[in-house]
Amino acid sequence: MGARGKEARYLALVVKATRRVGKRVAKRGGFDGSRIGRGASIARVLRSRRHEGLRSRRVVVKFRPVKLAGSGVGGARAHLRYIQRDGVTREGAPGALYSAEQDVADGAAFLDRSGGDRHQFRIIVAPEDGDQLPDLKPFVRKLMTQMEEDLGTRLDWVAVDHFNTGHPHSHIMLRGKNDRGADLVIAREYVSHGLRHRASDILTLDLGPRTDLEIEARLRAEADAERLTAIDRRLLREMTNERLVLSRDEDAFQQTLRAGRLQKLARMGLATHLGGDSWRLDRDLAGTLRRMGERGDIIRTMQRELTARNLDRALADRAIFDPAVPDVGSVTGRVISRGLSDEFRDRNYLLVDGVDGHTHYIEIGRGADVPPTPEGAIVRISAREGGVRAVDRTIVEVAAANDGIYTIDAHLRHDPSASEAFAETHVRRLEAMRRILRSIDRNPDGSWIVAADHLRKAEAFEKRMLADRPVEVEILSVMPIEKLPSMEAATWLDREMVAELPTAIREAGFGREVRAAQTLRRQWLLAEKLAEERDGRTIYRRNLLAALQRRELLRVAGRLADELAKPFVETKSGDSVTGRLLRPIDSASGRYAVVERTRDFTLVPWRPVLDRHVGKPVSGIMRESGINWSLGRQRGGPSIS
Repeated sequence: MGARGKEARYLALVVKATRRVGKRVAKRGGFDGSRIGRGASIARVLRSRRHEGLRSRRVVVKFRPVKLAGSGVGGARAHLRYIQRDGVTREGAPGALYSAEQDVADGAAFLDRSGGDRHQFRIIVAPEDGDQLPDLKPFVRKLMTQMEEDLGTRLDWVAVDHFNTGHPHSHIMLRGKNDRGADLVIAREYVSHGLRHRASDILTLDLGPRTDLEIEARLRAEADAERLTAIDRRLLREMTNERLVLSRDEDAFQQTLRAGRLQKLARMGLATHLGGDSWRLDRDLAGTLRRMGERGDIIRTMQRELTARNLDRALADRAIFDPAVPDVGSVTGRVISRGLSDEFRDRNYLLVDGVDGHTHYIEIGRGADVPPTPEGAIVRISAREGGVRAVDRTIVEVAAANDGIYTIDAHLRHDPSASEAFAETHVRRLEAMRRILRSIDRNPDGSWIVAADHLRKAEAFEKRMLADRPVEVEILSVMPIEKLPSMEAATWLDREMVAELPTAIREAGFGREVRAAQTLRRQWLLAEKLAEERDGRTIYRRNLLAALQRRELLRVAGRLADELAKPFVETKSGDSVTGRLLRPIDSASGRYAVVERTRDFTLVPWRPVLDRHVGKPVSGIMRESGINWSLGRQRGGPSIS
């Protein structure tokens, strides 16, 4: 064989081997779609440049696509209101919406342009040294201009700058359309890395590279921090499979930092000195430090809110409510504040001044899933229970008797005592599971296919729901405690004083205020002949709550009679209630439903199920325990009680 033939054969072997290697790599890594969309090539170049050196300015970028199909535009409108809320500027004023060309942008016009969009992007940009920028607008505009160049299209966006946290940041709403009107698809690699690198470049140019003094000051602070730091991340990257690390480093300053940090971790029980320069790190080092960092953030939040309201609460009387703890019980108290624990995911918290003398920090989940809780309101918070519900078992039972199919008619045949409205609650359950899990099948005729693993799906659904709403928030009084002692209504104080098992109240913090308010309330009840003293004890009238509730009911009805130009007719037990549900109305005694009839109107106790029937005809029967609503065509049995 000649030289040319040998060369050709060798080349063929090389090509064959390369193909084998390529196949193995593809099999191991697979296709993940991270490079589909605009900006993929730019993102790869940016990642290859190893941007985040010690001297680069760091910027946190959070990037989330949001679907606008269906009711998504309503969510976009709510988000726009949220980012422009009060108290987010340096002066405590509402946020000012701006765009690429306008310092005062028109949010309504932006939403109108977004009406037909399939999706939208929501971005949070937080420069680590943002406090050194007098105004974030120029930085954000430079970043969005650079993004347009990277993606090869003009972008339609609005933004609001926030200065209400320890780190100034900007909220950006970006339309999901390119300049040709097509859907804007951005490569996941650009979303994950590219935009952050661009933001870091711009901030570093604006403020200059970090100086030696800045770098050293930040690293020295991290050496003693009780949270996950850059030093910890480096230690974790370098540790062996046996979780061993060395304290020595070629750089004298870095060695001092490592040694100091390892000693701090040892004092925290997260590292063990094995002698010399050898150390072993705790197995859950990263997780423990993250949790400690979160707890530190919570403690600082509590201190800030208490100080702003001149509330003096001992550090030992501050608690973090964890609904995941078995038998955690409930918290009753006054709402101090409601805020965001995670702006990007709309995670809310409540700070509650408890009657137990403790101040509680409580994660309540997604803000959209929890009703408004005004400051000063008295609430009861309890952990929600997950797991399979009775409604899920009924669906499986009905489907098992109907060849694996659930319908309302099949339900009513299976249980003749059930009402159509009751069966409809099972359909709503299936619709909710289908919307979240996307693994529940519905036939074109509206019937539902119930799979053999339906209860497992129900359990997974409940787990998702608990993540979004881990606690139940019950509003006991919308009126603040100082207004309750002399209020002519059935108040929370009255319900507590006549309860067989009243809430335990400690003589400390808010509990002391409640005790004082109860004393004043007793004096008012005695003066109104609604209670009397016997042998040093206060005896309350048998129908105290009903009498107080009726007093307020008649007072509220009087105001509504003038507004509606119709007389009020009181509804008694056994009376039928039929009319149009106008709206709910809140009072100190509770929430009422305003039901308008042809010649008059009435007020009856409100139920959450009525939310979907405002403005519609309703009917029901008044009972001693409340009202039994019939919100659908009856097939037998009560509808909703």
